[in-house]
Amino acid sequence: MLNFKGMRFPIDVILVCIRWYPAYPLSYRHLKEMMQELGVSVDHSSINRWTIRFLPLIEKMARKHKRPVGGNWRMDETYIKVKGVWKYLYRAVDKHGKTVDFLLTTKRDMAAAKRFFDKAMGLNGHPDKVAMDKSGANKTAMDAINDGRAVQILVRQVKYLNNIVEQDHRAIKRVTRPMLNFKSLRAASSVLAGIELIHMICKGQFAIGVTEAMSFADQFSTLAGMVRSV
Repeated sequence: MLNFKGMRFPIDVILVCIRWYPAYPLSYRHLKEMMQELGVSVDHSSINRWTIRFLPLIEKMARKHKRPVGGNWRMDETYIKVKGVWKYLYRAVDKHGKTVDFLLTTKRDMAAAKRFFDKAMGLNGHPDKVAMDKSGANKTAMDAINDGRAVQILVRQVKYLNNIVEQDHRAIKRVTRPMLNFKSLRAASSVLAGIELIHMICKGQFAIGVTEAMSFADQFSTLAGMVRSV
């Protein structure tokens, strides 16, 4: 639940900041300057605290309103730098490009891949097919999941099938690039949850009324309001 009690700033100001930051390629200092032009004096460290505190809560609760994804997944991982060290962002989309799920990990191995698949399948159901690259770790993770299943999930290691998820990574990297590296895994995970949430809003993945008639900003505020009302 979002608890804005004790905050010095109005809820609307906080929501604008935590929506703009994951939506556009900005640093916290850029956002501080933009808010000053709107007549709001807020320190970049405050915006940082808001994003880490509130974005993962909104993304988590928004999942309740996420439309089902298809059963044909494309899975891949990309790199995110945290404290100067590369970490691994596992992601999957369906064949139509809708985001299935994501997970930031410290390692790129079978255990990390299985954690991702377990999370994705726990929240989105089991797919019929999964396309991935030639990674042995990813294939081993899927083999472990398939072990003992009456109906096997088809695994296809064909590179061209993964073009759609590799292209989808670009929307995430475009926003993270100006953020000048994350200072902790928690901060990175929180902000990435917000970036992925905005990305899913742009893809029309949430059932929150007549989304075709709602702006992205209105959809974000509606989802945040649903969290606050819980």
